[in-house]
This record gives sequence, structure tokens and C-alpha cells, in this order.
Amino acid sequence: MDIREMRENFDRQGPVYESHLLTFEGVDGYDVYNTSVPFRYEGKRYLFGRVERREEWANSTVRLFSEKGKDIWEIVPESMIYQLEDPFVVKLQGDFVLGGTRVDYSRGKLAGFCGVFYTGKDPFNLRYYTTGPKGMKDIRMVELEDGRIGVFSRPRGEHIRQVYGSESVVGFTVINDISELDEKVPERARVVEGLFEKNEWGGCNQCFGLEGGKTGVIGHRCYHEKRSGIDQQVYLNIAFVFDPETYQASDIKVIGTRKSYPAQPEKRADLADCVFSSGIRLREDGRADLYSGVADTAEGRIVIADPFEGKYRSPEQMK
Repeated sequence: MDIREMRENFDRQGPVYESHLLTFEGVDGYDVYNTSVPFRYEGKRYLFGRVERREEWANSTVRLFSEKGKDIWEIVPESMIYQLEDPFVVKLQGDFVLGGTRVDYSRGKLAGFCGVFYTGKDPFNLRYYTTGPKGMKDIRMVELEDGRIGVFSRPRGEHIRQVYGSESVVGFTVINDISELDEKVPERARVVEGLFEKNEWGGCNQCFGLEGGKTGVIGHRCYHEKRSGIDQQVYLNIAFVFDPETYQASDIKVIGTRKSYPAQPEKRADLADCVFSSGIRLREDGRADLYSGVADTAEGRIVIADPFEGKYRSPEQMK
């Protein structure tokens, strides 16, 4: 089905049961958005958030926040400051892995970007581990059923467009443990075909084990749309199931759009229709909280039907 039709069907039928914006305390004058999904450590919930002034771009830091109340998060003042954007966090083989995008400058001009990764036993003491390939964002990892680690890549560029017609694609490969992760691993990932159509782009944001050795993915799928003379970058929250044995993606669906979240000013006019997935957490009522960046200025939470219908290998890790 065409992505625009999928989007229209979701906006019409949904359903979205709740819709909220998160509040962040201790960062007056700054926006917090494109956060990691919330995670638990020693009985408390935390998340990492991208912190940036509204009028600035690609000049953000990542900070740790703790849950103060429903949809209220406060900065952890003694936590490290990371020169990153769009963080994610995952537990792999007993360790926390924090990843994000580092934007590089040379003599004041943008010189490129890459993924950077930190690891550690607790979220307060993470150390730099490795760096991904230049020009690649949204590298994600998942612990597989056999204990190895699956790595999702996101190559993008003119060479990708020439071969696949899409602005970016998703690849997948496997390593034995976290010690093998380096910049060469994502580059050798085999492309998962059929996720994006011509001139679309997207990637993975959160990955976790499902029954039968499959992987559930929360991601983003994007396209350009001209509106009132503005080239809108339309970002959608999506979910799909990936089979590492067959390299096939299935059950691709929209799970959130900009209309799903409360009103919020956008950072730039071309980002008015942008939602950048953080991930999901399961609820006691069987539904899911979907967290997402909104218009590059806020983080939202909506309540949706569980996109994977409870078929998780470790349901407790999804709460």
C-alpha cells in the first residue's frame, strides 16, 4: 500500500487512545526532543534526551532525565553531558549501550556526521566505546535469540538512490558480541529490501526480540510533499517485523503521525509534519505507550494498540 494511503487510513481509523507532550524540568530555555525510550534502573525510570535551543540546529547535547511524575521528567544534574543528538539506549549482554549522532564541524562549517556509542554497567557511568561509519545515522542493535547481536544499518546517499531508488535503506548483519562492533560492521550489512519506495527514506529506532526468532522494529518512514510552496519533510512512526533468517520485513504499518500528537510549534517550516520515533513501552492494559519526537521541538507520548500483539520474547523488558 502507498505510504500516503497508509497515513490517511491511520489518521482516519487510528485509534490513538491518549495523546500528550512530555514536560522536562531543569533545562529552561532549551527544547528536549527525539529522546530515547524510557528504561528502568534500580527501580526508577530514566531516559536520555536531545537538548537544544529552539533557534539552533545541529548544536545539541544529550542529557539523562529521571521520571518525576506522569509525563514529567527532571534532569539528573550529576549526569554526563554528551555532544550528541537523537539518543537511543539498549541493554545488550548485560551492558547498557547508549548511541547517538555526532555532528562534526571543521572551521565552523558542517563537515559530516556519524554514530557514536558508549557502554557501561549503569547509565551514570558510560564510557566511549566506538564510532560508526561516516555519514550514517540510526544504527541500532538487538540481542538475538541465540545470544548474538543483530545490527541494523541505514546507508544513505546518491549511490543508494541509484541502486534502490530510495534516499536511504536499512541493512542487517550479525556479530557475536559487542566487542566486535566497529565502523566496518554496519557497512557490510545486507540490505533489507521492500521497506521504502522511490524517493522515500527511513530507518530503525528501537529493536527487540519477538517469538520465533523474529525482531520487532519501531522506526520512521519519510517522504517529501510540497505544500504551500514548502517542501515538507513528512516523518511517520512505523512498525514492522523482521526475520533474520529470510531477511524479509513484514507487517509494515503506520503507528503514529503528526496529527496523533498535540499542537506544538515546529523548529523549521519544513518540519511541521515530522514525528521521529523513540520507541514503545508496554502498558498494564495491553496497549503500548509510543514515544516520539514532535516537530524537532518536543517529545510526545501516545497510547496505541500494541503493534506486535504481545508476541515478545521477553515481555518484562518491554515495560
